[in-house]
Amino acid sequence: MANIIIAKSAGFCFGVDNAVKLAFEALEHSPNSTCTFGELIHNRQVSERLKKKGAKVVLNTDELNSDDHVVIRAHGIGEAVYKEINNKNATIHDATCPYVKRIHKLVNEKHADGCMIILVGDKNHPEVIGINGWCDNNAFIVLTEEDVNNLPYSSDCVCVFSQTTMKPEKYEEIYKIIKKKFANAIKFDTICNATEKRQREAKDISSVVDMMIVIGGKNSSNTQKLYEICSENCPLTFKIETVAELPPLDIKNINTIGITAGASTPDWVIKEVIETMEEIMNKQENEMSFKEAFEESEVNSLRAGEVVNGRIIGYNTSEVFVDLGYKADGVISMEEFLEDPDFDPVTDLKEGEEILVYIIKINDGEGNVSLSKKRVDSIRGMEEIEEAFNEKKPLEAVVREVVKGGVVASYKGIRVFIPASQVSDHYVKDLNEFLKKKVKFEVIEMSKNKRRVVGSCRNVIEKEKSEKMDEFWSNVEVDKEYTGKVKSLTNFGAFVDLGAVDGLIHISELSWKKINKPSEVVKVGQEVTVKILGFDKEKQKVSLGYRKAEDNPWFNVEQKYSVGDIVEGRIVRLVPFGAFVELEEGVEGLVHISQISNVRLGKPEEVLNVDQIVKMKVLEVNPELRKISLSIREVEPIDPQTSEESAPEVVDKDEVPTAHVEELNNTIGDLLKEE
Repeated sequence: MANIIIAKSAGFCFGVDNAVKLAFEALEHSPNSTCTFGELIHNRQVSERLKKKGAKVVLNTDELNSDDHVVIRAHGIGEAVYKEINNKNATIHDATCPYVKRIHKLVNEKHADGCMIILVGDKNHPEVIGINGWCDNNAFIVLTEEDVNNLPYSSDCVCVFSQTTMKPEKYEEIYKIIKKKFANAIKFDTICNATEKRQREAKDISSVVDMMIVIGGKNSSNTQKLYEICSENCPLTFKIETVAELPPLDIKNINTIGITAGASTPDWVIKEVIETMEEIMNKQENEMSFKEAFEESEVNSLRAGEVVNGRIIGYNTSEVFVDLGYKADGVISMEEFLEDPDFDPVTDLKEGEEILVYIIKINDGEGNVSLSKKRVDSIRGMEEIEEAFNEKKPLEAVVREVVKGGVVASYKGIRVFIPASQVSDHYVKDLNEFLKKKVKFEVIEMSKNKRRVVGSCRNVIEKEKSEKMDEFWSNVEVDKEYTGKVKSLTNFGAFVDLGAVDGLIHISELSWKKINKPSEVVKVGQEVTVKILGFDKEKQKVSLGYRKAEDNPWFNVEQKYSVGDIVEGRIVRLVPFGAFVELEEGVEGLVHISQISNVRLGKPEEVLNVDQIVKMKVLEVNPELRKISLSIREVEPIDPQTSEESAPEVVDKDEVPTAHVEELNNTIGDLLKEE
């Protein structure tokens, strides 16, 4: 007696079911003017029924009239086609699958951002053609490694999407190849959850049966992939479109038979196959018929409104899948998790981890059990809020709304009103700065019926500040280092928030170089490491140092310059007693006037100029006094240049008054002696 295993997900998926219902509803209202843009779904039987009802198939907008009712196929169409239909003034009934619609939106947004779009799928499939229409038909469509290798290089962002019916393993394989070529490629999980589940179920069933039957349209992509998956695991796999294509079956030596159906396969086709299999298996008493198995799969063992324990088995971008120990998996919307800004699916959704869930519906329309984590959290959350209120314990929540007079935070789905005066310990002009951010609050008020909860962030902030301040003043020491953020700048320095108190870095302590204003070194909001130079607990004042000893240009200067070294420098200023020379930024030495020339000079300007480069010998190095003595004379003495033109002229005594002759000649004589 053969054992029958029927896929729970066999038949119409939500998107296809919705499309078919929408088309037949349109026919009821407008039987003579309803048409489908392209084949509604990949199923000949459905297409024939629509045709008998009066629906026609159009492939071009030129075929439309202004009074037509156009049903958009489940695979979707491009943006330009929508506009053309609207220009015809035809009525649109959009039956595009929600999963496909989501891809349209993502592709359109990323294309508008200037990203390169790569679609993994069949370039001739209507779904892929429709998706490409949402990026001006500029997508690169790939299906093999060769296709990827032929892609042009792009330095822009690269976004990768897949056809909804793509096998996850195939998509991952192609993405790895894309990632090797484009390091900045971003992968989007666009495989339909229903498709993924159907394929996973087909793989599991085909791995344990002796014979597998896959029902679906000849042109159906997802049916073909189901057939490929089943064939890999079960050599005796048959793909049929209708019961008429069932081959002669000898099931005497068959112990287990599996059956699944593509997303476009209607129930009546599946039931026809079931009835035929019943006839074949009629001779075998006590054997479960396909029909019985199909009907038995509808029996419910869970109830809506129950809180049950489940186990996480996987997730995608839109849903989290939970094993309930039931014939169908449970599904939680990913949005319930994304409300937490710190949520990370990689670390927070571990496979095999238990989770408490609330059952919303036994069947969500796609054969899954609809679950909620938020409702369980809400029950627990109210218990925790009540406990926190009684014990004055702080809680953490995310601000969801800015309302009149304050903000509303959500703690495990429970609304907590925080008045504007309690949002912070200081006046806040724009409460929107707290939107979608986590805040710590204390429950300060609860109504008896628990419908109104009021919180205060101010209480928590003031308590934490007080604790931090006590800790700071108990442990503060001179030379101890702290990390803080620059809070504000003034002409005389920078104030730094150390978490408990504010400290001041005087402008002289910001840099070893001379600066005109603090903003040359630090900026508001910058994180800095500072050292305590001094403090006064009574006055609540803290002096800070920012410059580091190793940044001092005089740090270990004696290792750079030794007595006797020949060095080169630039003259930066001249004074009556010599010249100051810059050896490097921040380090200057002095050439005394007596060390400039071999002759006596009245002033350095006689032989030197500012910015002049000179060679010198190091005579003395004193790091403590920041003093380096240098000598030009011992390397290249600079003597005054003399010539006949510059020599003093002796004056004839007959040309000047007699009273001055002796005085003038004495002066000239003295000058000549000095030379």
